Amino acid sequence: MISLISPQDAANLVRDKDVLAVGGNGGTGAPEAILDALEQRFLDTKSPNSLTLFHVTGIGAVTEKGLCHLAHAGLIERVFGGNYGLQLPFMKLIREEAMEGYNFPQGVMAQLCRAMAAKQPGVITHVGLKTYMDPRQEGGRMNARTREPMVEVVELAGREWLFYRAPTPTIAFLRGTSADEDGYISMEHEATTREDLSIAQAVHNAGGIVICQVKRIVKRGTLHPHMVKIPGFLVDHVVLVPDQMQTYATQYDPSRCGETRVPISSLVPDPLTDRRVIARRAACELRPGDVVNLGVGISAMIPNVAAEENIDEIMTLTVESGVVGGVPGYAREFGTAYNPRAILDQPYQFDFYDGGGLTCAFLSFAEVDAHGNVNVTRFGDRYDGSGGFINITQNAQRLVFSGALTGGGLDVVVEDGKVNIRREGKFRKFVPAVGQISFNGSFARERGQDVTFISERAVFKIEPEGLVLEEIAPGVRLKEDVLDQIGFTPRVSPDLKLMDPRIFRPGPMGLKAELLAHKAN
Repeated sequence: MISLISPQDAANLVRDKDVLAVGGNGGTGAPEAILDALEQRFLDTKSPNSLTLFHVTGIGAVTEKGLCHLAHAGLIERVFGGNYGLQLPFMKLIREEAMEGYNFPQGVMAQLCRAMAAKQPGVITHVGLKTYMDPRQEGGRMNARTREPMVEVVELAGREWLFYRAPTPTIAFLRGTSADEDGYISMEHEATTREDLSIAQAVHNAGGIVICQVKRIVKRGTLHPHMVKIPGFLVDHVVLVPDQMQTYATQYDPSRCGETRVPISSLVPDPLTDRRVIARRAACELRPGDVVNLGVGISAMIPNVAAEENIDEIMTLTVESGVVGGVPGYAREFGTAYNPRAILDQPYQFDFYDGGGLTCAFLSFAEVDAHGNVNVTRFGDRYDGSGGFINITQNAQRLVFSGALTGGGLDVVVEDGKVNIRREGKFRKFVPAVGQISFNGSFARERGQDVTFISERAVFKIEPEGLVLEEIAPGVRLKEDVLDQIGFTPRVSPDLKLMDPRIFRPGPMGLKAELLAHKAN
């Protein structure tokens, strides 16, 4: 019989020094009421303390909600996370050395959940070699306080691999849609299913406590077995929250979980800004039949372009959260999609990514150097971490990085089919050497990856000799607006050309006809 408890009762089950695993992905799947109750308990009693927190990727709404609730010195002693960009208070504590912080690739974190469930010592993978995950660089440690090595280089079958050690979780906070009277958990209204099953198995097999937040209780045995994601014998307690939101922006949208489908024509095109220009130029890199991953930032705006161009069904757009098909969302709904064709558990998505299944991936950049190295993980006071970036960039066949050429106050307008730079950014993004190697350009060249960098005013490619400038935007001056804003001297292609003028004018660009013609050829 189900053990139904309040969020406060759930929070009271956490003990000092517990290893707490929290489910959720970006803006969806977080057991919000339980996390809020745990924060209130700590603020009221200064207990529990010295917890180790394990989360696969960023969970929160940047400065509030999700794991932002747990960003208190003393409450958390050590954290393992795939990304911290959606929980800035955590980032601040790590930067200030108030807790130990580990950042492993999101796919590795997801696969560690399965390893923990099977009581395996960790995950062996090629993902992270020659980046800051490599212990010969930083080993995924985020500050000086974090000393214990948790990543090792090992040699198997005549090649190098990285071995990521797994912690042992003792309590889990998870989330579903429905619980029956025996505690079986279904996720029919969830926009992602994540790795909640593996986390529940890991904690149960370690003799710990599994707590799941749901929005409704149903009669024993009435849940469809295909909808059940966590068997009842793995669940110790259930917390009922009837007004549980699907994402941090949406109470419930049935098109995000497959219950209904919405016409893509109903999606309103984004305004024609410099960011929209970058997303449109990136969309020009799509090919019929592509299986694509879309990252955060500007890359997450590409689905809106695909919707306007009516090309969303010519290729398959995916998100690392496990969503396949449809039109992915962004901002507080990143990780979900309108009209998904499938919603996989996240570890399976990363198995496919790590095996080289992606034909193309679209990602952001914060810093780029002359070798094509990219930093998206640590810059200024940002300690974002990798998320799925390293899994994706080390394995996709083609890569398209998107971002503004300069940052910090850049003011650009798109008018009359041209780019008008009204105020240049205060700092360069194309620099002599990146602050942290999130993507290794030389390693990519060795593996024969096709790599493109797109900004609002210029397009570059990685060639054997390094970064090459191939296109500039209408209205942009080559020397003053491009070369003088780069911290090194890139090679300029002898065939330098203007970016497609359609990108800079409102209305559909006609990509569908071009893609279909490309497919016919």
